[in-house]
Amino acid sequence: MTKFFLLFFIIQFVHFLATFKLYVKAGRKSWEALIPIYNAIILMQIINRPKWWVFLFFIPIINLIMFPVVWVETIRSFGKNTTKDTLLVVLSLGFYIAYLNYNSDKLEYVKDRNLSPKAGLGETVSSLLFAVIVATIVHTYVIQPFTIPSSSMEKSLLVGDFLFVSKLHYGARVPITTVTLPMVHDTIPFVKKKSYMFNDDISKKETSILNIFQLPYLRLPGFQQIERNDIVVFNQPADTLLDMDNFSPDRNYYKPIDKKTNLVKRCVGIPGDTLEVRNGYVFIDGKQTKLSDRTKLQFSYTIKFKAQFSSYEEASNILKLYDITDGIAYDSKSGEYFVQATEEAVANARNNPYIESLELRKNNKGDRDSKILPYDKNYNWNADFFGPIYIPEKGKTIDINVNILPLYKRLITEYEGHQLSVRGNQIFIDNNLATNYTFKQDYYWMMGDNRDNSIDARFWGFVPFDHVVGKPIFIWLSWNTDGKGINKIRWNRMFTTVGGIGEPRSYLVYFVIILIICSAYNRYRKIRDVKKE
Repeated sequence: MTKFFLLFFIIQFVHFLATFKLYVKAGRKSWEALIPIYNAIILMQIINRPKWWVFLFFIPIINLIMFPVVWVETIRSFGKNTTKDTLLVVLSLGFYIAYLNYNSDKLEYVKDRNLSPKAGLGETVSSLLFAVIVATIVHTYVIQPFTIPSSSMEKSLLVGDFLFVSKLHYGARVPITTVTLPMVHDTIPFVKKKSYMFNDDISKKETSILNIFQLPYLRLPGFQQIERNDIVVFNQPADTLLDMDNFSPDRNYYKPIDKKTNLVKRCVGIPGDTLEVRNGYVFIDGKQTKLSDRTKLQFSYTIKFKAQFSSYEEASNILKLYDITDGIAYDSKSGEYFVQATEEAVANARNNPYIESLELRKNNKGDRDSKILPYDKNYNWNADFFGPIYIPEKGKTIDINVNILPLYKRLITEYEGHQLSVRGNQIFIDNNLATNYTFKQDYYWMMGDNRDNSIDARFWGFVPFDHVVGKPIFIWLSWNTDGKGINKIRWNRMFTTVGGIGEPRSYLVYFVIILIICSAYNRYRKIRDVKKE
């Protein structure tokens, strides 16, 4: 915050040096260009724009759009209306105003200038800027579109589902990365370049000048807490890794929290829970979790066919008859083929004359998987038998020692910002001997419903609350790449809710009716206005 306020006051001083003569030219006092916030209110009066525009300067990302808008409005208030002037002020990042300021004797202030653009292009640009501002506010603080990219949530959510994710439920997170393209995540489409200004090298995290534009984490109040078994969109904690397939690297590839990869999983454990996975099923405080009828768990099954197929597609088409759509995989160690499927799909597929058998694949209890948290030889855990593990709750204190430390070391150092070292059997946090630790925030345990084909918390651990993006509430489109013609759209999934009980119900018909009514009303209003003229 100290760096942020220092930067803020530097900008204010630069603004004063670049505009104080223009303030005087407009009939104001030169000192009015120096007082923070007040100078912006006076500037809005000078350029004849509403005072509430000042509020937009304090909304991260939105202010990046507002700055060039106000630069252009400022020079136009002093008669500089040409395309050349507009390009000069934008390309110089506003410093063209400073040039005009020190040559203000040649300028005349236009007090009651016409605010309407003089050309069709100007009107179009103004409309586009306003649309971008509104869309960015909605995208950042209200609701965000999200696409299901992988099958980790099959069959609860499908690859090709397009969701609306509410930021209001858990509280909208104020952008941490302030210098970024609006409505773009971490990569600019097509050019495949980083969309934000930040130095990802962790060794330069505290020293790079690019990183001074980061804001501290801040979340607006929400009206709902994350409940157990909610589907949640969040930033993947493991996106601090240099190699996404290596969960125990030598160094971190540090990305800002809000620019880490977005994922969607089911929150199977909330703060304060003690979680255990037994035979692929989740147990909380010793009791098996009860899932809603909308939750469709998939597990891995070894498959054997009675016939030889001429192609992979031929075998896949048979499986798709039973809604087994995750493809056929090959295990090089066992020489077996396997698929991901629900219990219901397997029961039906076993009756197919071309299928010899479908047998559940499971790890043995006590067999250690080195890719599974906490990557420690003293923990013989795997994806099917995992835990028990305590999920930290904000303000709760636990005893720590060298045996339990592998479970929580990343939380203490990476997510809560402490320095930690181990000397013999003693743990030092910020150079102080520590036998217990109090957590600063809530943590959650996220897992995919496609249990044996999901890289989730079993592989990269806890999700801090500051990584939570929002709650999926609505599927507005579902695209099936295997479909043909109009069947590429899964019509029965369009405009269905993500949560709830019972079979999902489509509200597409109601949406179409509302759309027709609105279109008819707009047409009626235009005809009425024409008749009045």
